[in-house]
Amino acid sequence: FFLPAAFALHRPTRRSEPVDMPNPVATFDTTMGEIKCEIYLDKMPITASNFIDLAKTGFYNGLHFHRVIPDFMDQFGCPHSKDPKSSRAGTGGPPDGTYKNLVTGATEKRSGGGNIKDEFAAKISNEPGTLSMANTGSPNSGGSQFFMNTVHNDFLDWFSPGESKHPVFGKVVDQASFDVMVAISKTPTRDDCPVTPVTMKSVTVA
Repeated sequence: FFLPAAFALHRPTRRSEPVDMPNPVATFDTTMGEIKCEIYLDKMPITASNFIDLAKTGFYNGLHFHRVIPDFMDQFGCPHSKDPKSSRAGTGGPPDGTYKNLVTGATEKRSGGGNIKDEFAAKISNEPGTLSMANTGSPNSGGSQFFMNTVHNDFLDWFSPGESKHPVFGKVVDQASFDVMVAISKTPTRDDCPVTPVTMKSVTVA
């Protein structure tokens, strides 16, 4: 079938339409297996850019999961957890400074102990397999720590009526990754800390 040239000139062009870039995927290489998660850069640019910046600078490499609770979540990201038995694990954050918002290009700040501003943007629930920001309970107190939900913890949603406000910024991409999350949550613990340390060998983002 031959298409006349004159008709071909009127084909719609897509050049002016925005191109939807796929979100980055983070690979968490732990001593209990690999977890892959989509990072919601499109919906949560401030929080996602903070995480990506920390991951790419190697901040998370060599840290340990310091708090895991079955049928709840796995918490990670405190610099003090480099020592898996540290009593300070769970109290730390990244250094104060700046990082680039990878969507807007703006400079974002970490201050007051490495804290970023709360990003109450996308209404994404704390469903199984999601990544969510940890904080002290006070506004704008999230930094490098986050948790992996192993059940639907909707009472932690920032848009829920409760006091806990934890914005979600990513989610597992496959069942195998979720299975590793669950396995970590069920590892034997003492005071919620794994008896056998679970190490984050590396976090890469592509």
